[in-house]
Amino acid sequence: MEDEIASLEGRRPTLLLHSCCAPCSTAVIALLSRHFRLTVFYYNPNIDEEREYRLRAAEQQELLSKMEEAEGVSFIEGEYRPEDFLDHAKHLAHEPEGGSRCTFCYALRLEKTAEKARELGFEFFTTTLSISPMKDAQRINLIGSSLQETWGVRWLWSDFKKKDGFRRSVEISKKFGLYRQDWCGCSWSKAEALGRIKNTASGSAPDGNAAKPREEELPERK
Repeated sequence: MEDEIASLEGRRPTLLLHSCCAPCSTAVIALLSRHFRLTVFYYNPNIDEEREYRLRAAEQQELLSKMEEAEGVSFIEGEYRPEDFLDHAKHLAHEPEGGSRCTFCYALRLEKTAEKARELGFEFFTTTLSISPMKDAQRINLIGSSLQETWGVRWLWSDFKKKDGFRRSVEISKKFGLYRQDWCGCSWSKAEALGRIKNTASGSAPDGNAAKPREEELPERK
């Protein structure tokens, strides 16, 4: 990624950033907004509970309204159709977290991002997914690179967890009091996360700081 950014020579091209959630987008926006004209694309049909989906989408928009580095960053919400994920993923129900079901999930979201980037004339696209220590950056980048060939939009190779990226995302999330969930979004990832938490001696979330969903009424999904 550093070489790609250096090659821009001060030019700030457009980039469509797929975001899985507000906390993961924090450090990525802080980094990329210095080099690209960013638009955040929130497309996550893998979140199969609508209330959870709406909570995360609202949190993403709230972050963009508060974060200094997000000034001028636009927001696009993709269509919420959980069946687009479930119709295929249900055949991979036996797969462990991190397996082929996750590969399908990455590919589904990245292809929609590449398609949207092509439709709207963006020069680059990428995703926040690689900031998570639980995500395979190499697999994500290979999918993105393949989609670059299909859709004719440049993929920005990245591993945002490196150089303290994940730590920075946690710090910024705490600063803004963001809701930090413990699972990606699908029922399988939630079950795995709950099992993990149950098996810890303390019974707390992995970082011990995951916030509870807010109880106030959520905005209606557009």
